[in-house]
Amino acid sequence: MLDIKLIREDPKLVKDSLKKRAISESILDELLSLDNEWKQLKKETDELRARRNKISQEINLAKKNKEQIDNLIKEAKSIPKLLQEKENNLSKTEKKRISLWKNIPNILDKSVPKGNKNKILKKFGRIKNKKLEKGHAEVLQELDLIDTEKASEVSGSRFYYLKNELVKLNFAIIQFALDFLWKKGFKLIQTPYMLNRKALEGAITLDTFEESIYKIENEDLYLIGTAEHAINALKFNEIISSKELPLRFAGFSTNFRKEAGSHGKDTKGIFRTHQFDKVEQFVFCKPKDSWKEFDLILKNSIELYKALEIPFRVILLSGQETSRTATKTIDLEGYFPSQGKYRELGSCSNCLDYQSRRSNIKFRDKDELKFVFTLNNTAIATERMIACICENFFQKSGSIKIPKALWKYTGFKEIKPTKSKIHKA
Repeated sequence: MLDIKLIREDPKLVKDSLKKRAISESILDELLSLDNEWKQLKKETDELRARRNKISQEINLAKKNKEQIDNLIKEAKSIPKLLQEKENNLSKTEKKRISLWKNIPNILDKSVPKGNKNKILKKFGRIKNKKLEKGHAEVLQELDLIDTEKASEVSGSRFYYLKNELVKLNFAIIQFALDFLWKKGFKLIQTPYMLNRKALEGAITLDTFEESIYKIENEDLYLIGTAEHAINALKFNEIISSKELPLRFAGFSTNFRKEAGSHGKDTKGIFRTHQFDKVEQFVFCKPKDSWKEFDLILKNSIELYKALEIPFRVILLSGQETSRTATKTIDLEGYFPSQGKYRELGSCSNCLDYQSRRSNIKFRDKDELKFVFTLNNTAIATERMIACICENFFQKSGSIKIPKALWKYTGFKEIKPTKSKIHKA
C-alpha cells in the first residue's frame, strides 16, 4: 500500500498514476473524503476519552471544595454512551478507509508507457521453426508425454499428467534454475503451498486477486498463486537486519490459479493451467538499491533463457497491463512457432515499499525504522517453458531435442517417438 502521507500531500501524483492505469480517480476522492472523516472522528474520540479521564478529577476536586457537582456527574454518566457511539463510527469508518487505501495501486514509474500498448525493448535468439503445424499439446500427446483427458476426468479442465521423459525434463528445468541462482548467491527456499488471508493480503490486493486463487473451504487458507506471496510472508511483521540486505531468495513452489474465462488454444496442453511449477526470484532490499536489484534479477532471467536457446523478447508493460502492486514490470516472452507469435513466460517487477507496508517489513537505518523494498521475478515457469522448448526444438523426425544446458539433468539429449512407445502404459 502507499504511504498515506504521500496520498494526502500529493494527490495529483496518485491521480496521474491512476489515469495511466485507466483506473477511475473516484477511488482516490472517496479515500480522501473518508480519511478526513476518520481524522475528525479520531480527534473527537480522543478528546472524549481525555474528558472521561479528566472529569473524575474535577468531581473529586469539586467535592473537596464543597462545590456543586450535579452537572459534572450528569456529564460523566453521558460520556460512556457518547464514547461508544464515537468509537463505533470510528471503527466503521476506519475499516472502509483501510479497505480503500489498500486498493489504491502503486505509483507507476515514469518510464512506464501510457495506455495498453507494451513496449518491445529487445529480442534474443534465432527463430528456427518459423512455422509449426502442430502445437505443443499435439506433439506431447503423440509422444505419450502428457495426459490431459484423464486429468480432466478426475480433476477438471486445465489439469494434466506429465509422463515419462517429460517428468524428468520438468525437474531438469527446476534443478537447472535453482543451481544457476544458488551459484549467484541466492538463498534456496521451498515455500508453503497455502497462506492465511492476513499473510496473503500482505503481498497482493486480495479484493482484485481473490477471483484468481483457490480458497480452502471452511479454513482461513488459500492455495498460493506464486511463491512470491509466500516468500514475502516469510518476513511478515519482522525487522530485517540492515547487514542482511539485500536478501535474495530463489523459491520453488507448485502454484494454483483459477485462470477463469476462455483462452482459445491455451485451454489445450500445459501453457495455461490451474496448476504449475515455478522458480521465483524474490528480493528484500534497501530503497536505494532497488533498481540495481531489478537489473540483477532481470539479467538472471535473460541468462537462463539464453542458456535454454529459445527465441525470446523483453517487453516493458504499459500502465494498463502493470499489476497493482508493481511500479514497473518487464515481461519475458518466448516465441511459439505454432502460433507465430511471442507469449509470456515470466515477469520482473519492482514493488518499492508497497508490499512491505502491507506486511510491516522493516529494516533499521541508523536510529530510524524504514520499510524495505521488494522485487520479484519469474526465473522459470516450468510448464510454459516446456511448451516453448517443445515447439522450438521439435524435429521433422517427430522427436524433441533437449537444450544442451539440461543434458546433465535429464540424462538424455532427445525425446524420440520410439521411446514413447516403449514407455507407454
